[in-house]
Amino acid sequence: MAHIQRFDHVGITVADLDAVTAFFVGLGLEVEGRTFVEGEFLDTVCGIPDSRTEIVMLRPPGGGAGLELASFVRPAHEPGSPAAMANELGLRNVSFEVDDLQSAVDGLAADGYRLVGGIGQYENSWRMAYVRGPEGIIVSLAERIG
Repeated sequence: MAHIQRFDHVGITVADLDAVTAFFVGLGLEVEGRTFVEGEFLDTVCGIPDSRTEIVMLRPPGGGAGLELASFVRPAHEPGSPAAMANELGLRNVSFEVDDLQSAVDGLAADGYRLVGGIGQYENSWRMAYVRGPEGIIVSLAERIG
């Protein structure tokens, strides 16, 4: 019995909403909306009484699955490991297909974001790299080749 109708978004809790939003906008996502959420709905869904969060929803140009960034006003966020590697439990990475991997990596490097490892090539199909973005978020960038 299938219940899923479509993939809508991935949510990431962050401390600096403006900095993380700017990072993903710089990669090419567009801000769909920004708002505060609190009250019975949020308390019920998150299971955190008296919570308040600010949310930015980002989507690629033309639509598609989105990225929801949330920063809790209350209660304060709980820090994770900003140096987490791919083998640690939890969200592994957020992945995007790009048209020019080297240019994307160079642009991010100019902003101070570095590769986790290097640029790899899978057969004659893909070139890919992990970049550690703000707050330790690993972003996978992949370019279709061949």
